[in-house]
Amino acid sequence: MDPLLKVDDLHISFHTRDGELEAVRGISFEVKKGETLGIVGESGSGKSVTARSILKLLPSPPSFLKSGSITFQGEELTTKTEKEMQAVRGQDIGMIFQDPMTSLNPTMRIGPQIAESLIKRKQLSKEEAKQQTIDLMKLVGIKHSEERYQQYPHEFSGGMRQRVVIAIALASQPALLIADEPTTALDVTIQAQILHVMKDIQKRFGTSIIFITHDLGVVAGMCDRVVVMKEGKIVESNTTEELFEHPKHAYTQKLLNALPRLHEKKKNKKDFHYIHMKEHDLPLLEVKSLSQHFQIGKGRLLKAVDQIDFLIKRGETLGLVGESGSGKSTTGRAILRLNEPTDGDILFQGIPVNRLSKKEMKTMRRHMQMIFQDPYSSLNPRFKVLDIIGQALDLHRLSSSNAERRERVEALLEMVGLKPSHADRYPHEFSGGQRQRIGIARSLAVEPELIVCDEPLSALDVSIQAQIVRLLEDLQKKLGLTYLFIAHDLSMVKHISDRVAVMYAGKIVELAESEELYNNPQHAYTKSLLAAIPIPDPKVEAKKQRIALTEQVEEDPYGLQHTELVEISKDHWVAIPTAQ
Repeated sequence: MDPLLKVDDLHISFHTRDGELEAVRGISFEVKKGETLGIVGESGSGKSVTARSILKLLPSPPSFLKSGSITFQGEELTTKTEKEMQAVRGQDIGMIFQDPMTSLNPTMRIGPQIAESLIKRKQLSKEEAKQQTIDLMKLVGIKHSEERYQQYPHEFSGGMRQRVVIAIALASQPALLIADEPTTALDVTIQAQILHVMKDIQKRFGTSIIFITHDLGVVAGMCDRVVVMKEGKIVESNTTEELFEHPKHAYTQKLLNALPRLHEKKKNKKDFHYIHMKEHDLPLLEVKSLSQHFQIGKGRLLKAVDQIDFLIKRGETLGLVGESGSGKSTTGRAILRLNEPTDGDILFQGIPVNRLSKKEMKTMRRHMQMIFQDPYSSLNPRFKVLDIIGQALDLHRLSSSNAERRERVEALLEMVGLKPSHADRYPHEFSGGQRQRIGIARSLAVEPELIVCDEPLSALDVSIQAQIVRLLEDLQKKLGLTYLFIAHDLSMVKHISDRVAVMYAGKIVELAESEELYNNPQHAYTKSLLAAIPIPDPKVEAKKQRIALTEQVEEDPYGLQHTELVEISKDHWVAIPTAQ
């Protein structure tokens, strides 16, 4: 039987100021009817360029097709005109993009956005299109579809917006669905729901799927075959089961080895000072009845953090996990008084941080630092690295001359695995992993004792994540650092943390030793988070899928639903849980 899609010896390049950049270099693969093909690789491997080239969505210029063939249902796509491709897009091949918010029109109601495709492609009346849209919304798991038809994208959670994007892609029942990192921006439980929806749709309609991702755990549960890309080339291609059991290429092995395994026993951190603390020693940080409330208009009050308590011992890593809107990042910001807490106490070495004056707080921040989620937006693009890191030294008067300032910056760069010469470069000249190392160096500049790590890995590929975790652990051992590690990736949190606190709707619902929490979770929400984590083993994931298909997927099993995003400070949004 002929393949549904065949890509043969594809070469795609980009015109740049420095000459031609070869993004895709001679790749070939096939997709059969009803099959899911995974395309995996790190950022810059060429996987998204490959996907967009199938639908001729790459901007030209600067991109151009050097050579190669893409045939779909026996027809050559590379020679089709833009008008001819418009008939293919959506009708025969649908696409789901990574960020559902940028894929939707924020000024247009959800229902009409889905119906628009039905009216245009199926030539339905408005009433017929509305009914089919409501049916589609139900199909992808959107409850109360009749009411939600009239809502806007901002009234939907991230997971629900991604369901809408899937509904739009499915409107014409395409033979092929291309999903480009569709779950990267989502929490683990929402990711599990979206993957379930896609598998269910494939089972109903026999849709073929190309699933592009850097998460091999997701691949294990979703894909029949896998193509591994590196630097624009395919380095390995095999069935999913065979690739996981017998990876042949060193790069594939590297990707698999970089994955944190949830069921692997974590290594003991025997050298940590906190283990040898005496009973009467003060914790480094103690949070007592901390609350952070926000007025969000019309007399409404958002309790982003609601009466939480925890402590962190010197030299310890406390993991703080939860979904978007749970309050974990707000907690981190409140501890450093980037937001002023509403109530409660934050004690650092017994000193009430929340009662300090601005001048006193400036001094205190030398002891408490933060590593931010996005390593690019947290660095000033107009400053060289020398000044980005040097600013902290200037603020606290920790260098007496320009020569001493440069010497300290260069030493910090070497400490985080960069070169002293990198001091004279700008942020855009670095990769994501290197930029995160610069952020870490900046936080270390003032020799802090506590570092709040706010989702420092979520924007990075899995192998780069592993490098940053090793770096943080090495620095902790070398400098005696204490971490509050905020994340939604429970697998990584397990391996870096000594204890883990689980947050849900502004409250800590469970706190335990890392190994104990993963082996014996007590709270239903913790159990749901653990059950949703993709396991990088196709046999385990296949069994999980069979179980999942017998259960009704719920957007929110605990009586809360994220229905609104509110900006509470610059670049800081929270999801408001509203009773159903």
